[in-house]
Amino acid sequence: MIVQDLIDTMERIAPLKHAEDWDKVGLQLGVVSREITGPILLTIDLTERVLAEALEIDAGAIIAYHPPIWNPLTSLTDETHTQRIIRGAIEARMMIYSPHTALDAAAGGITDWLCEGISALPGEAAPDQIHGDCRALAPATGGDTNREVKVITFVPNNEVDALRNALGTAGAGGMGNYHLVSFNTPGQGTFLPQSGAKPTIGQVGSLERVDETRIEMVCSRHALALVIETLKEFHPYETPAYDIVELVPEPIRKIGAGRRLVLDQPASIAELSNRLRAHLDRTRIRYALATDENHKFKTIGVVPGSGGSLAQLAKAEGCELLITGEMTHHEILAASQSGLSILLAGHTNTERGYLKRLCGKLISQLPDAQVVLSKVDRDEIKIG
Repeated sequence: MIVQDLIDTMERIAPLKHAEDWDKVGLQLGVVSREITGPILLTIDLTERVLAEALEIDAGAIIAYHPPIWNPLTSLTDETHTQRIIRGAIEARMMIYSPHTALDAAAGGITDWLCEGISALPGEAAPDQIHGDCRALAPATGGDTNREVKVITFVPNNEVDALRNALGTAGAGGMGNYHLVSFNTPGQGTFLPQSGAKPTIGQVGSLERVDETRIEMVCSRHALALVIETLKEFHPYETPAYDIVELVPEPIRKIGAGRRLVLDQPASIAELSNRLRAHLDRTRIRYALATDENHKFKTIGVVPGSGGSLAQLAKAEGCELLITGEMTHHEILAASQSGLSILLAGHTNTERGYLKRLCGKLISQLPDAQVVLSKVDRDEIKIG
């Protein structure tokens, strides 16, 4: 197995295109063609303690959920812990990969895993499905890249098939497993050729009416230039009329930042706290209520890690409660004043438990790889 094999597998699990723009995801250290000769170590944070563990087991790769390289490095000395970690990994020929918010956004990723625990039914010991409607708070965009723009043109009826075929050859009209996809509307075009024109139909100075067909075909932005060039070349008119319409990116309901979870069975803050404690294996949960203790919550916003930036969106999307890892005092105050209750389970506590599932996914897709969970990666905050 080479580095590229592991990258490709992680890309299938958590496509990097769905990561936040500000994030530092992907391959942070390594050469894509180099062989991975040791175990793959999974951790939330790549600390010096975790690096020592990786060196002890002769790891060939580290998947660190949080990107260890965040700010630009100007040197690799012993001056800071980040420099020591990266230098140590380089000397040991280890690759480092970080999925971070791509893994949060992915279908079946960290946020969905949290929703499984939050929506767990009574007596459900190891929840592996979400009980309720669940969608992204901020849906990712994507869909078929062949439908980024629509090209519309108008052609005499007897030339429709020839022009459609030419545009299809240039890259228009592709949708999934179908080609030459178009919509055609009959109509009548008019034009008045001026002096110097060489009209295919009609004469200079005479208004012409022609039975035409409006052809609509989608294409990618990448193919657009060739499609327009082909249209001009194969259209029978000296100066063909055409429109280029930019299409709105397709929202992907199940992928994106955060989740809006509508529970099948509304639950109180006590019930939700108990579910999270069991799911995350924690003893302490903090909350700030904008309602009374007995209120049954049905619509819940869910954000692993730090969720303050999505609190207003959760409220706007009708959420009564936001479950996340951490928020600042002022973010909590603003949310509760707006009527949004908050439940906090600790930043890395809402992330670390997912590593076991990620380990299983990697093993199933890379059966020859040895994938192990860090034994020393832990939440640095202790509660007395």
